[in-house]
Amino acid sequence: GQLMRLAGADADAIGKPVPKSDLAATAPTDSGPEGLRSLVWQTLKTCYDPEIPVDIVELGLIYACDVLPMDDSDDFRVSIEMTLTAPGCGMGDLLVEEIHEKLLALPRVAQVDLDFVFDPPWDRSRMSEAAMLSLGL
Repeated sequence: GQLMRLAGADADAIGKPVPKSDLAATAPTDSGPEGLRSLVWQTLKTCYDPEIPVDIVELGLIYACDVLPMDDSDDFRVSIEMTLTAPGCGMGDLLVEEIHEKLLALPRVAQVDLDFVFDPPWDRSRMSEAAMLSLGL
């Protein structure tokens, strides 16, 4: 079927409650790189594979995530290496868009670089125990 991604702010369009708490709105603006790194990981846990009802962190799709200072600025660049459950996954563009949107909304994040890698290839062994349990594996 046809899948679509709907922003949380528009959840009322399909009769769902609009999320009340947003990590970006409640985040401290003076946190250093480690605090921001934690916030980035929390934010990534709100991004779900469009075809599997488990977040991308629990699925093991994130291979690397670095928070790096930007030159001549107090802002940071987030660099992510991630994969997809299958190299030909047609939902990758939607996932990239969601990740960029959510991370750029965080305080002091000025740039997000996201690279897809397929070596090593993703398989079920990368999933957390919680993800396996929620999928009945």
